[in-house]
Amino acid sequence: MKEKIVLITGASSGIGKASALLFLKKGYTVYATAPSTIAMIDLEEKGAQILQLDVTNSENCRQVVNHIYKESKRIDILVNNAGFGLYGAIEDVLPEDARQQFEVNLFGLVQLTQMVLPIMRANCEGKIINISSILGRMTLPMGGWYHASKYALEGISDCLRQEVKPFGIKVILINPGVIESDWANIALSKAKENSKNSVYGTMTIQLENLLIKSKKIKVKAEKAAEVIVKASLSNNPKLRYIVPRHAKLIWFLRKLISEKSFDYFKEKLFKFHS
Repeated sequence: MKEKIVLITGASSGIGKASALLFLKKGYTVYATAPSTIAMIDLEEKGAQILQLDVTNSENCRQVVNHIYKESKRIDILVNNAGFGLYGAIEDVLPEDARQQFEVNLFGLVQLTQMVLPIMRANCEGKIINISSILGRMTLPMGGWYHASKYALEGISDCLRQEVKPFGIKVILINPGVIESDWANIALSKAKENSKNSVYGTMTIQLENLLIKSKKIKVKAEKAAEVIVKASLSNNPKLRYIVPRHAKLIWFLRKLISEKSFDYFKEKLFKFHS
């Protein structure tokens, strides 16, 4: 059996780096990418090939895909992990910042996927693993633009899955909950920058309190990486994997009760509007 080739975006930290390390342990050839390669030196030392990649730059994407194809003649698994959380009240966030959120979390992801698909189709197989979020299935105040980008990714993934199925390509969604990473710190920093001194200042404080409390239930990025590798190994993967347990509970509750009841639940649990 040929060694599997994996391309991972956003591999400099968190889920991306943990996934790269686990794929290496499983014997995969790993191409780990991020906007800067500095934080991926440890991956290179363990056997990964590290490449600079800004998913919003079409020429950069093309160069990376061509480089991998020239060396390996295939890309078996694409893990679309690159992304960030732009937080702040919808009213406060500048339009250009909102567009950048979509450029990274959606359009850049789709652009890279479009370039990889012909390679997978030529080999009559492949797996595209899109890292969404439990926040792509539910919303909280101050995260509107981030939620919107992930909701859009959910729709794109569901449609793409049906389109590429005849070519032996599988599309899988991963919906992580609270994972150990820099994500929360970056999101909070953006929220303060955008809304701390606005009429939504109180919500910014409530968001900070929520993120502090959420640290109690966070799990290591390796937990999500295990699910990603499990999906890649499966001949019949699920359409969606939710990780960890607290995210599954939220998902179950979201489907169980009405939208109005779920809003009330969130307001009480997370103490927004109190």
